[in-house]
Formats: sequence, C-alpha cells, structure tokens
Amino acid sequence: MHQVMIHPSTYDTVRAAIDRAFDLFPQNLEDKKIVIKPNVLRGSEAAEGIVTHPAVLAAVVDKVQTMGPASIVVGDNPGLFSYGANEAAFEQTGLMAAARGYYRNIGLDALSLPLHPDFMETVNVSRAIVEADIVISLPKFKTHGLTVMTGAIKNSYGILPGAQKARLHKIAGNPSRFHDLVVEVFKLRVPDLFIVDAVVGMEGNGPASPELREIGLILAADNAVAIDAVMAAMMGLDPGRLRFLQNAADAGLGSWKMADIRIDGKLKKIKNFKLPPLSGEAIQDNAVVQEMLESKTRLTPRADPDGCTACGTCVEQCPAQALSMPNDWPQVDMDLCVTCFCCQEVCPEKAMVLQ
Repeated sequence: MHQVMIHPSTYDTVRAAIDRAFDLFPQNLEDKKIVIKPNVLRGSEAAEGIVTHPAVLAAVVDKVQTMGPASIVVGDNPGLFSYGANEAAFEQTGLMAAARGYYRNIGLDALSLPLHPDFMETVNVSRAIVEADIVISLPKFKTHGLTVMTGAIKNSYGILPGAQKARLHKIAGNPSRFHDLVVEVFKLRVPDLFIVDAVVGMEGNGPASPELREIGLILAADNAVAIDAVMAAMMGLDPGRLRFLQNAADAGLGSWKMADIRIDGKLKKIKNFKLPPLSGEAIQDNAVVQEMLESKTRLTPRADPDGCTACGTCVEQCPAQALSMPNDWPQVDMDLCVTCFCCQEVCPEKAMVLQ
C-alpha cells in the first residue's frame, strides 16, 4: 500500500507541510550525500509558475539542515532554453537564493549509464545524482503537451545534462515513445522522496502555459507512480490510461490504482481543470490512448501573432531543424518536425501554440 500526503498550504506557510512530509516519509539524512532537485524548466519569474517555487525549495533545504550533518547539493539541468545558462536560470527564478548556498551546476560533471537500446545505448547522467545517497525531487503541479501531465516521473528527465534531452526527444519521434522514454530515464536513479509544489499549479497547454490555477496544496510521497496517479486524478484524468504510468507500473515501480493508495488528507478533483489538446476527456481506453497520442504527431506548431516577437529562439533551439524564419515569422516544415513540442517549451513569450 502506497501513501500520498495532500496538505493545505500557502507559500508563506509551506514549512508546516514540509515537516509533515518528513514525518510521514522519514529519511535518514545524517552523514549522507543529499541532492535536492527542483523543476527548473527555464529562467523565468517565480510568479509565472513554470518552476518549483523558491519558498518550497527553501523550506525543504531548511528542514534538511535540521536533520544532522550532511553533504547537500541543490541542482537541476534546465530545459532547452537554459542550456549553458544553469546559474542564470536559478538566479532569475529566485531558486539560487532559496538554495541557501548549496546550489551546484550539476551539469558540469556526468557519468555514462546504459539506457534502453531502443533510444540510446548510453546517456550521461549528472554525477551528483548518481552518487547521491538520497535524492529529493521537487516537481511542479503542471500539465504537459506531450505527456498530458508532468510530475514526479517527468521531473527526473532533468537528471540528463545538456542537449541529450533534445536528442532523445528527436529519437523518440512520437508521443507514445516519449512516454516510454521518460520511464526509462526515471529508472536510471529513482528518487527517494517527492514533494510536489501544488500551491499554484499550471493548467492548459503546459509546461509553460500562462494559465495558472490556485490549488493551495503540497503533495508528498516516497513513490512516484502513486503521487503522479493522485495528481492525475486531481486533474480529472484516469491515471490508468496514461501510458507512462502504465509503463512504470509494469516495471514494478509502483501502482497507479487508487485502491492501492492511502491518502493522508483529502483528495478532490479540481473543477474544470484545463488539459492539453487530445488528452483527459478524449481518452477512452488503452487502445484509444495510443491512437490519440499518435495523432498528436499531426499537430502543427505555429506562432501566435499576438504574442510572438520573432526573437528566433524556437528556430535556434529546434532539435530537428524544422523551424525557419522567412519574412521575420517562424514557420515549421512538417516533413522534418518530430512533434517534440520543444518550440513551445522554449518560447520566452509562450507564443507557440499547437493546431
């Protein structure tokens, strides 16, 4: 039986929720190497809700400091837009100050580990993650245009430094295989504790949507499948119909079934929660999941004229080189596009949409 904590919280009162999380899921931290990994998708303001809020990170660091002498590292490998600008992303988001001096650029030193040969024979994983005795993962409660939602399992995609993430997006080639890929990456080093920032969540076409939702909760668990299943249920999704949760359960990583999860707190579905295109209510059964996810490959990225500034970031960062800028306007070559939706992720104006 898994357990998931759902605790009311604001960013001003978050320490109480963090204390409760460590009471429910005790960790022996004394004299251990500890890595605390927030979700740092890219440089942004904390109020944009794109990254784990600094108040959550600060509360976790403060708590860990009280639990005996330990070696603490705070770090992440941000997404495409912040390649080569790890420190800048932490500074802009306020997470550098929240790290209390424990920040380290974990992308500068990595070890090669075997991955599933369907994707890449080996990948580089941040050495700090591999060698940690305890990894504490701090996901953000968000939607995701490719995996429908992003939580505990998807947060581990950030253990890969640099442009490997973009290359793997391209190799995966379609949403179904990307669901498979994120589980393979997660398996490389399963974190020991998950604390989800759901004080302010993100709905709509995440992971960088401008549509934020006041939720007022902190979630915690020591099992990623269970906590992601609870997040899915809160969003109005059937967790058993998300391919990455099916795969994780089949790999013996946990159960998404509500009958196998004990809730400490109250689980409530969020009313009228907005999901990405072709997800949530469009999912009927497992066979249809595959068809629907595959159909996402036919979606075309386009720039919203009301938001696009023609900065060229999407063109520069497209891993498939499928975007160009004729006449000062980004256009996609769908013969080259691998529908990784990285252009949507990196757009500083949140102006890339799918149609």
